[in-house]
Order: sequence, then structure tokens, then C-alpha cells
Amino acid sequence: MDWDDLRIFLAVARTESLSGAGRRLGLDASTVGRRIARLEGAVGAALFLKTPQGYQLTAEGARLIPPAEAAEQAAAAASEAVRVEAGITGQLRIGAPDGCANYLLPQVARDLCKAHPGLEVQIVALPRVVNLTRREADMAIAVSPPDAGRLTVQRLADYRLHLAAHRDYLAEHPPLTSLQALKDHRMISYIPDMIFDRELDYLSATGVETAQISSNSVAVQMQALRAGAGVGIVHDFALPFAPGVTRVLTDSISLTRSFWLIRHADDRGSRRLTLLAEALAQGVRAEIHRLEGQLPTPD
Repeated sequence: MDWDDLRIFLAVARTESLSGAGRRLGLDASTVGRRIARLEGAVGAALFLKTPQGYQLTAEGARLIPPAEAAEQAAAAASEAVRVEAGITGQLRIGAPDGCANYLLPQVARDLCKAHPGLEVQIVALPRVVNLTRREADMAIAVSPPDAGRLTVQRLADYRLHLAAHRDYLAEHPPLTSLQALKDHRMISYIPDMIFDRELDYLSATGVETAQISSNSVAVQMQALRAGAGVGIVHDFALPFAPGVTRVLTDSISLTRSFWLIRHADDRGSRRLTLLAEALAQGVRAEIHRLEGQLPTPD
């Protein structure tokens, strides 16, 4: 059985489409379809059932997943065995919530690429948890540890969040002397039905039920604060990127959350990914510390 056919089989299983697998592998969909047909001929069984939702594994296809993934791991190990130790090369795809992806990972990626000039870093910012089982990324950062799946989880770092607003907004609106005073202000927060993790439900900590301006993106919320649109809870590490936005009511609300690094359990034997995971963890911790350290001490 050809390993390259198994590689294509895994891509279709993970993306549930020929075109998605083709984009991932740099092949056209018709080539992917032909290779799947060739593999099905070799095993003597249909591996996928085409449905309106995409290509779904048959029972025979599901049974092929474990040996195909074992072959994938063996190929990766062989590649690592001949890789020059002077620097890590190839592609690293990191999935992360957009606050981390926007304000932390660009600097971390810069340092990784400086240390390893042959490395290509891809940052996937999604308003949901990245699916490592489908190999959407090599590793992922999340705001809660997963409770299912064949995954390994490592606590990265804690970070803090506070209410904040632009100085111009504060100058034009009633004084913010207590949480009760928030009723006289426009609130900025997440769209309630698009909160994908309970740890992101910051608005409930304020006692305010409704935000007048909302987005599923932390970056959009921050831009709204910079525009003087209202008051919102944001990451302390994002504030150095928003001149004029300052923390308020720090004695009333101070939230602490954690980032978690998640990897597929099958990747534990990959020395390359382990080294990159260690460097990523160190970089994220250092960047949170650096950015939070730039903020003035709360009154």
C-alpha cells in the first residue's frame, strides 16, 4: 500500500472533502479523487460515502484510520531523523483564539523564525476551538483545557483582564465610580450566542445584561474601545496596542484566565514538535509578562 495514498486518505478524512484535501496537499480535487479511488481498489472496499455534508468515512474507512496515522507518524519520525539539528525547518501551524493570535503570537512567531530561519509559522485565528483531530493545526492554544479527545494538555500562562475605555470617551460621559454606574455607559462585549467557551463570558462579571456593541472578535472589540465607542473588558496584554485606552474600576473587577497548549497525543514522540512547543510556551509567557509590565499600576 502506497504511503502517499494513505496521506491523501487522511487529508480527505480530516477535511471531509476532495477540494479541502487538495488545498491542504497542494493537489487538484480530481487528482485527490483518483488517488482515493486507487486506494479503494487496493483495499477492495469503499472508504468514503459522499453525503450532502461531505465525504464521510465508511466502516472500512474508519478501520483504516489507525494504521494510516501510524504510517504518518513513522514518516514524520523518519523525516526528523535526517533533519539538520542546527535549526528546525518546515511548517508549524498554530491555532489560537483571536486575542492571543492578534496580540501575542506575531511577536512569538518573529522570535521563532529568527531562531530557526527555515521555519514557516502559520497562525490560525478562529472564533472557536481548533480541531486537532482533523489536523487543522499542529498545536493549539485554548482558554479552557479540553475534556475529550486523544490530546495532551499543558498550562501555558495566566493573564489578566480589566474594564477599559478610551480617555476621550471617559471625558464625555458620566464618571465611572462603581459597577452600578455602568448602566449609564455603552458596553462592548462578545455576541452572546457566539461565545464558544464559558471563560469568555466576561460581561456577566459586570452585572450588565446587554452590550450595545458586540463582536465575536477581541480585535474588533478593541478597535471599538479605541474609537471611543464604550466600555469593555479586555486583555491587559492588548492595551499597549491601544493608545489612549485605559483601565477603569480596577478595584471592582479584575479577571484572571489561563491559556492552555494542546497537542495531538500521537505527536508526543515528535522531537521537532516538542521542541517547538517548548519554545512557543516560553515565548507566550515572556510576551504576556512584557506587555502586562508596560501598564501603569492601578490606582
